[in-house]
Amino acid sequence: MLINAVPQRQGALGPRAAELPDGCVALSELAGHVLGRPVHHVRQTRSVSEVDGGVASRAELTGANRAAQLAALEAPGGPVLTIGGDCGVELVPIGVARFRHGPGLGVAWFDAHPDLNTAESSPSGAFHGMVLRSLFGEGDPEFAADPALTPGNVVLAGTRAFDPEEQAAVSRGLAVTSVAALTGVEKLYVHVDLDVLDPAEFAGLNYPEPDGWTIARLVSELDALARFEVVGAGITECVGTPREVEVLEPVLAALGRLLVSGK
Repeated sequence: MLINAVPQRQGALGPRAAELPDGCVALSELAGHVLGRPVHHVRQTRSVSEVDGGVASRAELTGANRAAQLAALEAPGGPVLTIGGDCGVELVPIGVARFRHGPGLGVAWFDAHPDLNTAESSPSGAFHGMVLRSLFGEGDPEFAADPALTPGNVVLAGTRAFDPEEQAAVSRGLAVTSVAALTGVEKLYVHVDLDVLDPAEFAGLNYPEPDGWTIARLVSELDALARFEVVGAGITECVGTPREVEVLEPVLAALGRLLVSGK
């Protein structure tokens, strides 16, 4: 298993976005301890730029930061755990997994938000709210994945804050809301945005939403995916301190179990 720490913050906007790189470091250090593996720190700039074509910090997101992420996945030699940073870091590892494993790749998307906006529909211009739509090959061509995820091969879990365009995308079948509906999925990538958790469970959330899950429920839901061959995983949107992230040890251990069993 390879652990890549990707402290990208340009895909997120809001008052705590600048804390994402430090949250990534804190969480990745804990992951290395819990999983007993070295952590590869993927260099990312912290500079931001104006909105371009409806996407904030487009130049940074499509420049050296993306190149560094791609280089880190050239020869992983096994499953990869990507630790963000914002959810936009998932564009590269999921895109690479789709290229390597074919159209049967599925994604379990644990996230309070479906991240299915486009630049045209996004109310903020933040790319972390567009990344899953991009992985379906839709939206801005600079981000649209090719090959793309297969419609219906993504399950949304713990998702509770939809924009109208995102709800429309689900209604037309891009994503499903039950693991049982993942028919034809041969291999699985697991994405965990920590805002799937309730803010009372974990304070270090970049974009908290009420009525989230407990840590125990998230661990249980992750363990239930053991029947799949899990080829990669990501955990994102942490702005917690080293002391705050300690409560996430069971989540990291659950992801480790999936990745080890799936190798």
